[in-house]
Amino acid sequence: MDMNLINRIPGALQGVVDAGDLSGFVTLIWRKGEIVQLNTLGRRDIAGDKPMTRDTMFRIASMTKPLTSVLALMLMEEGQLKLDDPITKWAPEFSGMKVLKSASGPLDEVVDAPRDITVEDLLTHRSGLAYGFTSVGPIARAHQEVLGPLFGNPHGPDQWMERLASLPLSYAPGERFHYSHATDVLGFLVGRVAGATYQDFLKAKILEPLGMTDTDFWCPPKKRDRMAKLYKAEDDAPLKDVSFVHEDHPPAFCAGGGGLISTVDDYLTFARLMLNRGELNGVRLIREDTFDLMTSNRLTPEQRAIPFMGIPFWLGQGFGLGVSVITDPEKQAWMGAGSTGAFGWPGAFGTWWQADPEEDMILIYLIQNSMELGPESASQVATGQRMGGRAALPIFQKQAYAALGKGPALV
Repeated sequence: MDMNLINRIPGALQGVVDAGDLSGFVTLIWRKGEIVQLNTLGRRDIAGDKPMTRDTMFRIASMTKPLTSVLALMLMEEGQLKLDDPITKWAPEFSGMKVLKSASGPLDEVVDAPRDITVEDLLTHRSGLAYGFTSVGPIARAHQEVLGPLFGNPHGPDQWMERLASLPLSYAPGERFHYSHATDVLGFLVGRVAGATYQDFLKAKILEPLGMTDTDFWCPPKKRDRMAKLYKAEDDAPLKDVSFVHEDHPPAFCAGGGGLISTVDDYLTFARLMLNRGELNGVRLIREDTFDLMTSNRLTPEQRAIPFMGIPFWLGQGFGLGVSVITDPEKQAWMGAGSTGAFGWPGAFGTWWQADPEEDMILIYLIQNSMELGPESASQVATGQRMGGRAALPIFQKQAYAALGKGPALV
């Protein structure tokens, strides 16, 4: 690995901070059993002049999804659910679902769903469910009105499930990948199958066995000084603090699709387990054959031809059971870097990770940058890039791979 190229990364990222586009970064390159580089740049709190540190805590948003997916696959291995099980077995709210005749059309123009949503549909985002920000027209507005805000939801899990099930599906189950609340549903479904709350089951089966002590759905008061503030870039103005208000107790709504707070070391632990095919330090969460299922593309060629969030997202990658996986590095190069079989999934506040089995490498990139979610910002959401420092993530990715002799150096 060319360390001269690796050592250029901090300067390039610091330039983004100096330009006022992002408050700061924590980035990590782990390869072949050791940390090659750890960067803590900029500030976690601008007004308080508090620097980014290795133990800074970040809202990781959709980087929560792979953990929830692993939890479901653990239940599958135990025989408590199957991929082709209809979710109505545990979530009768979703019986007799309707499907919009047009995904952007009136909510009362519907047809009967041809079949029930399955567990696999949830894991692959082919349930027909939606997010408000991945939708246009009446269904987008209905998500806000019926479900409330995407983060900090005021409803309890059962009430939220009932509300979501009252809305029509955007597409028939199994028809296409449509990014959605599917993993939130999966988390609550897992809890019902296990006979526990989703958050308690996640802690008992994944977080505690792996020692991920800084990963949770809330930040307790004693740790709040370590939280990175969430900032938004608006035109040429200084970054605006748009951080969420901390709750004084764990929230009732713990979103399996995007609710976790974590640190670079905690997420590295999970990523190392995944890179090691489901086991780390004597703790095995899933079997190797289950890991292979999880990290194998399950989208059809026709489904991959459909743009995701307005861009040809699937040109060089596919989607397995909760993670994306690179299938063609050359076709993937326009939006990132990685070897065949590299897998991961980003988060809406700009966080990103990737495990690369071919290179025995993990990359983790943590920032806290907010943007308006909607079709107009689709390309930034899809790639994990933010409005302010949109060029920073590809620089980090591609420079790491250039150091391996895979692609040209960018900085």
